[in-house]
Amino acid sequence: MGTTRPTATRGERETPSGRSLQHCLHVVGFLDLFGVSMIVPLLNHHVKSLGASPTTAGIIGSCYGMFQLFSSSLVGSWSDVVGRRYSLMTCIVISALGYALLGVSTNIYIYALARIPVGIFKHSLSISKAFLSDLVTEEERPIVMGRFNAASSLGFILGPVVGGSLTELPGGFYITSFLCSSIFIINAGLVWLLPWYEDKPSCVAPFPNESSFNGITDTSALKSDLTLHTYQMENQIIKKHKKQTFWTQVVSAFRKVAGVAFSHMWEIFLVRLLSAIAVMLYYSNFALAMEERFHMTPRMTGYLISYGSTLGVLAGFLLGPLSRIYKHNSYIMLLHSNILTFFSILVYSLAPKMWIVVLALTLLAFSTNIGRTCIVDLELTQGVKHGSGTLIGVGQSVTSVGRILVPLWSGIAQEYSPCGPPQLGAVLSLASIFLMYKSKLCYSGSAQTKVKSA
Repeated sequence: MGTTRPTATRGERETPSGRSLQHCLHVVGFLDLFGVSMIVPLLNHHVKSLGASPTTAGIIGSCYGMFQLFSSSLVGSWSDVVGRRYSLMTCIVISALGYALLGVSTNIYIYALARIPVGIFKHSLSISKAFLSDLVTEEERPIVMGRFNAASSLGFILGPVVGGSLTELPGGFYITSFLCSSIFIINAGLVWLLPWYEDKPSCVAPFPNESSFNGITDTSALKSDLTLHTYQMENQIIKKHKKQTFWTQVVSAFRKVAGVAFSHMWEIFLVRLLSAIAVMLYYSNFALAMEERFHMTPRMTGYLISYGSTLGVLAGFLLGPLSRIYKHNSYIMLLHSNILTFFSILVYSLAPKMWIVVLALTLLAFSTNIGRTCIVDLELTQGVKHGSGTLIGVGQSVTSVGRILVPLWSGIAQEYSPCGPPQLGAVLSLASIFLMYKSKLCYSGSAQTKVKSA
């Protein structure tokens, strides 16, 4: 099959081209979420204006989630096979076409058709994260990922404001759709202009003796050896990937996904699923619960959500010093962030006063953003042989399962109480903590050496 492109050494990362590539990817992440967050809040209103019933709108939304579920892993693995730059540009361009098609959706059929390419290929953020993971050492990976999440979140803060303003104009939705598509085209151009020096010999190097690395626990030494070998074969690998047929690429992607599916990593993916569902349940009826419990207006609720998003950006920039305090031990950081998430959700669900809700939201904004970065770092560290694109893609598929389950579970929980969804989320968050504590002996060492124990 192939071996994953190794993480860059510190010397490689510190080159000017390496730093500029990281900064460019941060801009890519910002523009991506800026464009998406302009249009996504308007989708429900637009689909209703086309005459769709709530059931029809729900079916289209579920289909989008199903596309994301099955395509995340394959597209991520495909980026390991053909290279980050090519796959990233492909995803951005096809997504741009999907959003442009939304701009001409004058009936429900065109609207549904427009959601298909976006559902399959909207994985630019995942590939960007895989790209970044290729450029840095394991020790610095959580810090760089945190900065990327912070830069992307800035776009999520600004996008709804711009989209909400444009939608008040005549034909505002269509203007917003075409603007979103234009932003994605600009993003594709930015990816095309990225420094080519850092896009090393694709992300998969063909090692005929890959099995000889099985059982090796010194991942730093392994990556050093792979780096030397991979760079020596750069020209041969690039020529080989140019000759690959699309069918060969698809088969390779399926094999890599299957390798992860039958690996020892089910525990960390289960922790990710439980944590993701817990937070989704918290947000699932947040606006409605604020109105029923504290008589808060939608505008004030929007300000409260923006406040949480802003704190999430700050948490991304604090990952550097926090990681040094924890001596780059992502497992302990994730465990503590999950504990904080559990208490935040529980306190919110029981809060009798508004100031307690604000306190819980403040703590949750920090814990969820830190935990999201740490769990990706754990996945990449444990599955070093599977490929960062494949691992991040499978992780996104796991999260997509939560997006499918949460609407149903939230609806059932709300039958009992407006606080039902967050209380159920607190239970699932506690389950993720128990699972992490039970499997703590499966993790060892710092971020440089921790791997799954045999």
